[in-house]
Amino acid sequence: MDLILWRHAEAEMLRPEDVAAGADPYPLDLGRALTAKGERQAQRMAEWINRRIAASTRVLVSPARRTRQTAEALGRPYKVVASLAPGATVEDVLQAARWPDASEPVLVVGHQPTLGLVAAHLLAGLDEHWSVKKGAVWWLRHRVRDGLSEVTLQAVQAPDLL
Repeated sequence: MDLILWRHAEAEMLRPEDVAAGADPYPLDLGRALTAKGERQAQRMAEWINRRIAASTRVLVSPARRTRQTAEALGRPYKVVASLAPGATVEDVLQAARWPDASEPVLVVGHQPTLGLVAAHLLAGLDEHWSVKKGAVWWLRHRVRDGLSEVTLQAVQAPDLL
């Protein structure tokens, strides 16, 4: 099974005056949009991804506006999954992706620190905060070889290197 972790592209920052005014920051955070730079990052990565993923790839997206905008650059159908919102756990991501048993590749568009935690857990068995750059992709593959379960890193790609 392939699990592709795609961090949303660059997004607007929360305005200090909104948070200082006593507004609940969570709904404000979910509404943050991509910046112009973020839109370019998403488009570049989407082109790279589309050249490489299978037509059967399931695309799962956090409900945050910035992740949906990032995924829309693919031009493919996607499913918004509430459990992938900011603050999701490693288990939330693995459960949504049906790791490692899904029969099709899965692309998750999500957030830090969750995606870095998933990568560290699957690749090294660690509970560490690995950094996934804005707009970047980490492509992992699970396979069984000689009766042993393996996870390999297929690619790491950042949008500014395209």
